[in-house]
Amino acid sequence: MNTPAKVCVVGAGLMGHGIAQTFAQAGHPVSLFDVDKNTLELAPLLVERNLRQLGVEPEPILDNIKLCSDVASAALSAGFIIEAVTENLSLKQALFALLAELAPEHAILASNTSVIPITDIGEKLSGPVRSRLVGTHWWNPPHLIPLVEVIKTPFTDNAVFEATFDLMLSIGKQPVKVFQDVPGFIGNRLQHAMWREALYLVSTGVCDAETIDTVVKNSFGMRMPFLGPMENADLVGLKLIQQVHQFIFPHLCNEQSPRPMIEDLIKQGFLGMESGKGLQNWPPEKAENVRKNLSNRLIDSLKD
Repeated sequence: MNTPAKVCVVGAGLMGHGIAQTFAQAGHPVSLFDVDKNTLELAPLLVERNLRQLGVEPEPILDNIKLCSDVASAALSAGFIIEAVTENLSLKQALFALLAELAPEHAILASNTSVIPITDIGEKLSGPVRSRLVGTHWWNPPHLIPLVEVIKTPFTDNAVFEATFDLMLSIGKQPVKVFQDVPGFIGNRLQHAMWREALYLVSTGVCDAETIDTVVKNSFGMRMPFLGPMENADLVGLKLIQQVHQFIFPHLCNEQSPRPMIEDLIKQGFLGMESGKGLQNWPPEKAENVRKNLSNRLIDSLKD
């Protein structure tokens, strides 16, 4: 299967504009669509900001991105189509049913969902279309985080799976193959397992939210870019790992629903940085400093 030239991105918001930027930087012509006109018009400004932060001249990249006012023109002649719309199963199912009618018959259809099984998203598609459906879970910010999880469903044609993996490699990403379409895939299952324990520790009074961040940032978090958990297990020795797990596993949180603390905060209007308070207090300057520091650190890491 040939690497597709034209890429269509449906959804220009938090993830979509960065995904479009990445393909455009790699030389692909990109058509970008969003149902919200303001979101669509804002996308080039966000891409320009991202590129200037990277020290890249924005004009040649922006020339590769075409804003489309309707999804039909966006999907026209596209070889690779990726959706980055909100995490709503019925919305995604309806979108791919529409794309199946509008896109070329050879086009690869990809979802950027972070948790919804790709198999569920493609449930209402015909067999030939389902064979062209694959998951590509990017991480935020998508133009800076290297990882893309490429997810194969029981219906995905292996040539589509491999071509998608190769495409991610060709645009400078670090793709990984996910052979079983489990909810949350790999990264989010690992991340939220830690978050579940962190929220348990805070809500039961073991420590406060700021302490959680201090512990992670100043201990195992420091070595994780250089030493993954499986490498670390082999480094310290599997006998020790077994002993630790025998003692600690019975005491870890294994609840099957979100912590009530989160629901209580949401009911009070404490939604996180966007509202000025969540698990911690976020005056505007503090929140903006976190965002800037994150971007700068990620940009620096790409230079190494």
